[in-house]
Amino acid sequence: MTIQGEKLNRYGFIVDREANKVEIKKAVEEMYGVTVSQVNTMNRHGKRKSRFTKAGILSGRTNHTKRAIVTLAGEDKIDFYSNI
Repeated sequence: MTIQGEKLNRYGFIVDREANKVEIKKAVEEMYGVTVSQVNTMNRHGKRKSRFTKAGILSGRTNHTKRAIVTLAGEDKIDFYSNI
């Protein structure tokens, strides 16, 4: 995402699984004061994990996530490190 942010003006976010593209666009525009031209989303399925312990094998999975890739219009930029 760092290369896409620098060259293509795209930024990645982990969002709520129930959020749609319109809600994501409004939230980014309000939080960062930029103009969003495009929002792409992807649902990531959680991975299965297992580990070996004294009590035996414990198995489970990681959480499902939804990710959004936001393309900004014009010369808008988001500076995540401005508060540091």
